[in-house]
Amino acid sequence: MNLDLRKYSVRTDLAVESKELAETVHGGPVTGIHEEVEEQNGIKITRLDVKDERASRQIGRLVGHYVTLEVPGLRSHDSELQERVSAAFAKEFIAFLSKIGIGPGATILIVGLGNWNVTPDALGPLVVENVIVTRHYFELTPDQVAPGYREVSAIAPGVLGITGIESSEVVQGIVDRTKPDVIIAIDALASRSLERVNTTIQIADIGIHPGSGIGNKRKGLTKEILGVPCIAIGVPTVCYASTIVNNALDMMMSHFNAENGSEQSNTKRIMGLLTELNEGERLGLVKEVLEPLGHDLIVTPKEIDEFIEDIANVIATGLNISLHQAVDKDNVAAHTH
Repeated sequence: MNLDLRKYSVRTDLAVESKELAETVHGGPVTGIHEEVEEQNGIKITRLDVKDERASRQIGRLVGHYVTLEVPGLRSHDSELQERVSAAFAKEFIAFLSKIGIGPGATILIVGLGNWNVTPDALGPLVVENVIVTRHYFELTPDQVAPGYREVSAIAPGVLGITGIESSEVVQGIVDRTKPDVIIAIDALASRSLERVNTTIQIADIGIHPGSGIGNKRKGLTKEILGVPCIAIGVPTVCYASTIVNNALDMMMSHFNAENGSEQSNTKRIMGLLTELNEGERLGLVKEVLEPLGHDLIVTPKEIDEFIEDIANVIATGLNISLHQAVDKDNVAAHTH
């Protein structure tokens, strides 16, 4: 078998997954990356700093700061856990803003990317529905704005297929007129891990490229393009069929190895040459089989309807707490619907 596997890449928008894959490929830690991991009450928080271009190339992520919250329990629709995740997200986001030099008086534009007609892609618009917007009060009745609120505006610009206009062009026009200090862009992502779909939130200071999770190349929302810092918040809501097949092969090999103990011959007899391929090679093989047939589908769990509402509320609540000092986790429910 003589395959050129370079054209096949593991499709993920998560920095933690890119780092894990790079470590698997290189057989050890990637230099130039600082990592902190904290776990408490069912919430795992990973803070990654990609410090130089060499590390950036190795993991395929831009130089910058990444924070990932992983909460497997979110699948259970536990309202108390959702409140804890909102509080943890708010705490991390406040620290994130401080780390990249965004002060408490900075004006914010929240951009909800995605297609509100397609449930797995509706995260951004749903968050926009639930955030507290205040810019009109600052513009019209500034003397009546209570202390502890900052100027926040929000927009869900739709997608190119509906509007005929790139999201970045819509946002650029708004930025030129309203002059926000910071953009916060929310979008759905793709993951290489079934376990992280619908259970993970990523914060990054590198901006965002709408449609990149499903392989579309679109003009991005970045500081270089828009002229102001752009923070990306994303949740993986989909993965590729090839990823699912590859994960299934991994689980089968792990199962057979566990059944056979130290005896690997049975595993090789069942799985054949697949046991000798690394993850990237195996995924490349799966894609080579599926893509010509049009079967490398983008897949989302059947519970996506309930989940997308829940996670949008979690993120919106966390943003409201972190952006407005007057809002806390006890009274924020009164401001969202």
